[in-house]
Amino acid sequence: MASNKEYLDYILDQLSDLEDITYRAMMGEYIIYYRGRIVGGIYDDRFLVKPVKAAAEMMPDAKTELPYEGAKEMLLVDDVDKREFLKELLEAMFPELPATKKKK
Repeated sequence: MASNKEYLDYILDQLSDLEDITYRAMMGEYIIYYRGRIVGGIYDDRFLVKPVKAAAEMMPDAKTELPYEGAKEMLLVDDVDKREFLKELLEAMFPELPATKKKK
């Protein structure tokens, strides 16, 4: 099941307090970038983030879910209605995220 563009737009609006949020469509889903680094994505109308230490600490009860078959587990962000929480979450995660590899 592909993600709904309206859900992506909602999440992007919730993240609009952050500078340099971008996304890339990929096979009906959306990869979310913060300052050029992948933080997670929209998969089947769920906002999932990488399971870095900061995210796990801020969401200790978060469920781990597969974005798609064969992928690594990610953390489900249940509280997508709280803009300030989402801002703090991505800012806390950023130092732990690997830099995006340059294409040759």
